[in-house]
This record gives sequence, structure tokens and C-alpha cells, in this order.
Amino acid sequence: MQSIKHFFIELGRDIFNVTFTLFKVMIPILIAIKIIEELGGIVLLSQLLGPLMQTVGLPDSMSLVWATTLLTNIYGGLIVLISIDNALTVAQASILGSMMLLAHSLPIEATIAKKAGVSLWVTLVFRIGGSLLLAWILHQTYQLTGSLNQPAKMLWSPEVSVENGYLDWATSQLQNLAMVFLVISTLLFTLKVLKILGIEKLMAIILKPFLRLLGISQEATNITIIGATLGLSFGGGLLIHEAQKGHVAARDVFTSIMLLNLLHSLIEDTLLILLIGADFNTIFWGRLLFSFIIIAALATTIRKLSPVFCERYLYRSVVRN
Repeated sequence: MQSIKHFFIELGRDIFNVTFTLFKVMIPILIAIKIIEELGGIVLLSQLLGPLMQTVGLPDSMSLVWATTLLTNIYGGLIVLISIDNALTVAQASILGSMMLLAHSLPIEATIAKKAGVSLWVTLVFRIGGSLLLAWILHQTYQLTGSLNQPAKMLWSPEVSVENGYLDWATSQLQNLAMVFLVISTLLFTLKVLKILGIEKLMAIILKPFLRLLGISQEATNITIIGATLGLSFGGGLLIHEAQKGHVAARDVFTSIMLLNLLHSLIEDTLLILLIGADFNTIFWGRLLFSFIIIAALATTIRKLSPVFCERYLYRSVVRN
């Protein structure tokens, strides 16, 4: 009985620490994004991004979709895409979808990465640059092969909720935060059960060869899996918690976060992008392959750099004494 009581006391403490850390990041940024949106910042950003769309084979109007996605999330980008009503080919939908998958919700997710000790500028360059690089590679491939030129079929249109004022917006955000709390609580409970059952060690053994190639330690294995399947916000929040306790080394946190920057929320986000008529092989297997190659190259480079250089420009320890 005492051990069960200790289990839930420790679980409650961990849930509070993780969610409190995340909410300190998310709430101010959600307010800032709303202000930027009200001032027309998203429209301005889309105008700046317009010329880039041409280099990856997309209409200029798609810059507004990507700009919205960068500052808000994939749902926001999809709503803008529906409102534009611009016909795309499967190739174009796959390119746009890949860009949305790699670079979205940057104000929140880049700040979460920073809280874990990863340089903000490295995260932004990595995600935006990686997004454009993958889009350019896909565009060149589709041009050379002449594939996926058929019209994309939009399978679903997200329901646009009409916000009558700031109170409606605030209520919506509170509901989102409550959902984040529930998901994190479930994840932390599951992690503790996995540790007790020894499944965590088994998973680490199976994935150890793959993660070793990417420079990710055993301590970060489960958290990386969570982030890859459910989202960077959840995996990143757990990584912050473990990094502050000193359970995961700064370099391992960096490599894990960089992987999650490119490869997270594999289930939900992939399904969302499929709904705009994108090619599954491109947005799932193509993203997996691209992420593996980039992170493998990054991990190899990091091992050759001095710790002093890395701690000055790439990452820092966030261990609390």
C-alpha cells in the first residue's frame, strides 16, 4: 500500500513539473501569436515567403498557408488552404504537406527546444531550412520523373470555428491546454508502468543500434519515441524534465530534439496531410528517410566538434543544482 501511495505521489509531482514547465512556455506565446495575427503579421510573413514558393514548384498563394502553419499549427494552415481554394496536383500537395510537417508551430516548439537547452536559432534554421530542402528535393524529383501530376483530391475540410471575440478564443485555448494536461498525465503514467514491467529496457535494447547511429542515448529512447509518435510538445516537455534532473546528457538532448524537430507526431500529422490529397509514401517514408539521413549526418558532425564549441553555439546544459 505504501509503495502504491509513493507511486502516485511521485507521478503527481512529475505531472505538475512537466505541465508547469510547458505552460510557462506555451501560454505567453499563444497570447503573442494572437497579437501578431491581429496586427496582420501572418499576412506580412506570407508576402515575404512568396518568392520561395516558386523555387519548390508551388503557387505564390501557398505562402499564406505555410506562414500560417509556421506561426500557428497544421490545423491553421489547413483552414487557410481551404479558404484559398487553389487546385493542386498530388505532387504539389505532397510538397506543401512535407513543408507543413517539418515546420509548424515554431513559436511554441522552438521555445520548448530552447528550454531543453537547444539553441533557438539552430532550431529555426534546422526546421525552416530542412523544410525548404526537402521541398526542393521533392520538386526536382517530381519534375525529372513526371510523376504525381494528377489533381489532388481534398478528402476532408476542417470545420472553421467562428470566434466571436477574445473570450471565445481564450476558452478554446484553455480547452487545448486541458487536453495537453490529460495527454501528459497519461504519458507519464504509462512511462512509469513501462519501467515497472521492464518493457522500457526491452524497447531500448531493440532500438539501441538504430539510436546509436543517430547519437541518441538509451536514457532518451522512450521520450524520443513518444515525441516521434505524439508530438514535440509532449516529447520535448518530458526531455526538459529529464534534462533538468540530469538524467539525460546535454548532447543527447540536442540530438533527440533535432530528430523530433524533423520527425514528430507521425500518426496525427501524417493523417492530416493525407487529407489534402498528398502522397503517403512521400510524407511518411520520404520524411522518415530524410530525417534519418540528416540526423545521422548531424550526429557524425557533432561527435567531431569540441564540447566548448557545441556548448557555446548549439546547446547548453539545463541541469538544476
